[in-house]
Amino acid sequence: MPTPNAAEPKPVIATGQQIGAGWTPALSVAKALAALAEARRSHSEAVYWLADEDHDRAEVAGTMGLREGRLLRHRFRFAAPEGTATGWLPWTKDHQREAEDLWGDVPAPAEGTLRGHALALGAPLWKLGLRPFSPTDPAIREPIQPELERWRSLDLESTLAVQADRLEREGAPMPLDPRQQAAWFSLDPATGLRRRLTPGEPCPKGHWLSPGAALRPLMQSLLLPVQTVILGPSERAYWRLTEPLWEFVGLASPRIMARPSVWVAPKGSQLVREQLEDLRQGRWQAFSNSESSLPSHRLPAVPADPDWGLSLGHRFRKELERSRKKLETLDRRRLRDLAAAVLGLDPEHLRQFLFPFGKPQERVLPGLFWLREEALLQRILAGMDGRTDLLLLEEP
Repeated sequence: MPTPNAAEPKPVIATGQQIGAGWTPALSVAKALAALAEARRSHSEAVYWLADEDHDRAEVAGTMGLREGRLLRHRFRFAAPEGTATGWLPWTKDHQREAEDLWGDVPAPAEGTLRGHALALGAPLWKLGLRPFSPTDPAIREPIQPELERWRSLDLESTLAVQADRLEREGAPMPLDPRQQAAWFSLDPATGLRRRLTPGEPCPKGHWLSPGAALRPLMQSLLLPVQTVILGPSERAYWRLTEPLWEFVGLASPRIMARPSVWVAPKGSQLVREQLEDLRQGRWQAFSNSESSLPSHRLPAVPADPDWGLSLGHRFRKELERSRKKLETLDRRRLRDLAAAVLGLDPEHLRQFLFPFGKPQERVLPGLFWLREEALLQRILAGMDGRTDLLLLEEP
């Protein structure tokens, strides 16, 4: 059957993420800018796939708020039945007020849904030339239903299971197991309710066939002429499940590019990328070769006098050891000061900034924080050269 591919004027560089409140996590912004940079290099079109068909509410509702410079966990509540796809989750005036209380000024959505919220926040990216794309637009979704029905008749689940067995034998990571997770769902376009379909169960009349995560890459290329996809590590792992399926359904497999990691350091930081792991581990000694002045090194190695006897000698050694341990706590303070001189900032504060809650900031922070800073977006975009897997920048 003819597909929408024929209508696309340019090949597409695609990326995307399940839409989350505040564009959480921030890595979604990094993916978007990586796609835009690659599109500019290859004279293609950059498209951001709004994964508004998924229904992982816990993932899209969880985010971070900011109170007096401190990050606080926050979760939005949505009055919709369980299983409602994220694009249909209501974004009400109460949600908007809640968001403004969390983050300050937040662009108001044109439509009262979580999808509308994501579209409004992504405006700085659309301005740069990235095109948002929703696979739940009826104008593009309804025409492909016959092709999805054909795919379902091919029993792609069996091929996915065989591929999963092979990857498991290889010891490959498999964040998504098609032997346990559904390959097909039904999606009610009126309510957004998404329900698992058992093998052989017909899709209800008026509902759309909705591929599970393992088959979503195929639908993406059915709807768009995807030349290249920008993927994170987990996505690259589960995309391997589709390797035997592309030729089977008559589609070309896109080229895969790894998403670079982005780190935004505060002003004044002199951190370099090779120091990130030492910073994360709190190894302050790695930032200075000068340990001669550590407090514990000033404690002399004095042996006990044999004339004191065993009991007093034992107590003397215990007191020395206790003193050494106390001084070693001061060593940590001294090493922290030495590291601060090298890094330009207090290393503990820098660690909390780059690894909030012990995780990379791009996996914790709302993307909204970066989307607000046009100068920062331009810096990240300029650094996306297609060869860099890690970008460390200073705040504008």
